[in-house]
Amino acid sequence: MFKQLITTIFVSLFCLCLSAKTAATATWQIIPLPKQVTTTGGQPFALSGKTTIYYANGDAKQKRNAEFLASYIKEITGINVATTTRKGNNQIQLGIANVTGGNEAYHLDVTKKTVVLEGTTHAGVFYGIQTIMKALPIVKDAKQVMLPAANISDAPRFAYRAFMIDCGRHFFSVDYLKKLIDVFAMHNINYFHWHLTEDQGWRIEIKKYPKLTEIGSKRSGTITAPRSEQYDKVPVSGYYTQDDAREIVRYAAERYITVIPEIDMPGHTQAALASYNELGCTGGPYDVCQHFGVIKEVMCAGKAQTLQFAKDVINEIMDIFPSQYIHIGGDECPKDRWKECTNCQAKIAELGLKDIEGHSKEDQLQTWFMDEVAKDIRARGRKMIGWDEILDGTPSKDITVIGWTSPKATVRAAKEGHPTVIAPIQNFYFSNLRINKITGIPSIERVYNLDPYQDGLTAEEQKNVIGAEGCIWTEWVKDSKKLEWELLPRLAALCEVQWTQKEQRNLDSFLQRMLHIHDIYRLKGLNYKEDIEQAIKK
Repeated sequence: MFKQLITTIFVSLFCLCLSAKTAATATWQIIPLPKQVTTTGGQPFALSGKTTIYYANGDAKQKRNAEFLASYIKEITGINVATTTRKGNNQIQLGIANVTGGNEAYHLDVTKKTVVLEGTTHAGVFYGIQTIMKALPIVKDAKQVMLPAANISDAPRFAYRAFMIDCGRHFFSVDYLKKLIDVFAMHNINYFHWHLTEDQGWRIEIKKYPKLTEIGSKRSGTITAPRSEQYDKVPVSGYYTQDDAREIVRYAAERYITVIPEIDMPGHTQAALASYNELGCTGGPYDVCQHFGVIKEVMCAGKAQTLQFAKDVINEIMDIFPSQYIHIGGDECPKDRWKECTNCQAKIAELGLKDIEGHSKEDQLQTWFMDEVAKDIRARGRKMIGWDEILDGTPSKDITVIGWTSPKATVRAAKEGHPTVIAPIQNFYFSNLRINKITGIPSIERVYNLDPYQDGLTAEEQKNVIGAEGCIWTEWVKDSKKLEWELLPRLAALCEVQWTQKEQRNLDSFLQRMLHIHDIYRLKGLNYKEDIEQAIKK
């Protein structure tokens, strides 16, 4: 009997030791790379079904954070972890503290007994949770996962970390946008720039102007290829009700993402003109556009009713979206019609606008029009944001500029004193047809190696650069598979540009760390550009 007991104990101890040696282990070498990771050499934290996640009683946001973490652990490891408002051992403890690094900073202290995650705000805690999630090994029905003992201090390099999805050319469902928001959250994105209107479709309900969705959300076909003269005659339609939009705002906010709505004007508005012909210079008739490119039919800036329309729309948008930023486009607005339009020329004369060096009087008319809309935005305590063509006039310095035409546009905007976001087509447009032909590692390099602080800016001018943004335009993106292929894994490269300090960024290190995030993509059923992975493994 005694011999049998000794044998049982020995076997149990052997199995326990074997389990400890073979248990799956997390790694803190993740994307984006944290600001400071110090391994302490202590015994690891054993994450198992006995682990709990603590949050303070009555803290609803922290409760939600805890539930997010529990769901991530279950998804990646199969381990069920309970949440609790009682502190104990073998516990992940979430809390708020004054952490160095700003509102989104967090500190993670991993020991044998506890994992203490503290953030300056609940958002900081959420980013720490993303770090834990991405550090976990992907295992099926694990009994135990070891988290290496470490101290991690982290904070983002830039406060503005955005990605834009164009839903004007092609419509994507509310459920699918939620899936994308989850992808953004995993990459520490904090702004979802939602491009809602285009020549090819108006996608947001405006109650004062119902024809915008009754007519403007539908087109009868689409050009089949660039420079083609063939159209597929396949109807395209879809729009978001105001309740849909509020649901997207709510869902994103729970993941600490702000939705920036964009209503493009005065160009890229043919769907609006098709709905209300009187908004154009010629009076129409207009159709919702079936081809892509820069369209010369634009809003008539000389008509009072057109300006009132723009103000009405923007005010309804501000009722729906609480974002501090309201995007009103300003890009690719040809002035052909304005030069011929008696209303526009009369308004130019009334305002006393003249051609000046680098800016035509029609450019000045666009600046006036945009500033009039901006007055309503400012009156409600918001900030206007637009594409870099707004610099072709003389816009107010408080207008935030997204530099898309080239990195030089970012330099120009920052030098002129505007809050500036870098988003050049050559680097951060993931849907560019020419650039999408780049394969393998160079496809990642063009994103990863661009620094938002461009050469030519003084230290003081660099302060005007508030962040970076990636974009997917959907002229040739009709489905989720194509969109995800364009998005991933290049979003991983962008997020490290947005979050990680420049001196820590290293392409070779990034490429090795990227392999694990590919595993997470596969687990989540996401499509990604596999040629990059194949090039790394060669």
